[in-house]
Amino acid sequence: MASQVAKAESACAACRFQKKKCSEKCMLAPYFPHNDPCKFLLVHRLFGYGHVLKLLQDLPAEERGDAVGSLVYEARARDRDPVYGCIGEINDLQKKLQEVQSRLVSTEAELANITLQHANLLTLITGYDEGWDPNFYSVSPQESQDTHAYSDPHVLDPLQLWEPSIFWS
Repeated sequence: MASQVAKAESACAACRFQKKKCSEKCMLAPYFPHNDPCKFLLVHRLFGYGHVLKLLQDLPAEERGDAVGSLVYEARARDRDPVYGCIGEINDLQKKLQEVQSRLVSTEAELANITLQHANLLTLITGYDEGWDPNFYSVSPQESQDTHAYSDPHVLDPLQLWEPSIFWS
């Protein structure tokens, strides 16, 4: 009696739903365990027991796990969105991807514009027209104590160029 109770508890979710005795050769047992009956119910509601069994019989054993995973994913997507299912999720992800790509393009354009403005400002301030030097602002620890970053006496200080009357007149 105790062995029959143990066997009934270990029956896979598919056999439990079909009210069949689960044999050791049950093809669905590895993929629909007895402790997760909702997984089988979703797949059964969308595809049906016979179609799932036939699909798995036609596949090699090493591909069955991926196939069941795909069936479960599609069944859950159909449960959330009965009209579009996975296609609705794919469309949503494609829209998000397009939005992110357009933001990336606009950000790259803005970065290029800022870089160009920075190079123009440096050219205006320093008179240096060979392009932007990334080490222009780097200051050694000895210079950073009390000396100004612009050590060249021929280069104008940007604060000397600024005239507030231009902006507030």
